[in-house]
Amino acid sequence: MSQPQHDYRVRVTWTGNQGSGTRRYRDYSRDHEIEVAGKATLRGSADPAFLGDAERHNPEDMLVASLAACHMLWYLHLCADAGVVVERYTDQAEGSMALIGNGGGHFTRVTLRPQVGIAAGSDPALAEQLHERAHRLCFIANSVNFPVHCEPTMERASAP
Repeated sequence: MSQPQHDYRVRVTWTGNQGSGTRRYRDYSRDHEIEVAGKATLRGSADPAFLGDAERHNPEDMLVASLAACHMLWYLHLCADAGVVVERYTDQAEGSMALIGNGGGHFTRVTLRPQVGIAAGSDPALAEQLHERAHRLCFIANSVNFPVHCEPTMERASAP
């Protein structure tokens, strides 16, 4: 029995040719557009440390955001199934990347810091445990080769 497969198609177009292409490393823009059919175009660039535009999304930010969003979506699903009523959810996620001698690099870790507000009648212990399950189910966390840590904080609303 074959497993279902989901395919994702993304078009990335470099828009940073400033007239001389890539003749010299500092003479071209890192600007690009990320398109997915039927969705708003994302304006991308490199991290400013790598000559990118700070006003545009960079791949490193998007990787950390993907991990945080995937965890959140699984967590909300699990809470809904378990009868935990989430009223607020914010994550202040951080990632660290190390550069290596040849100019490349890799992420060494990402830490998710979800701040979750649950309804007065919800079980805070269960709400916290569901983060572990969400992490195990997260498609993106299961696809990376570096540790992803989760440090949630919970706040339960007081009874009316």
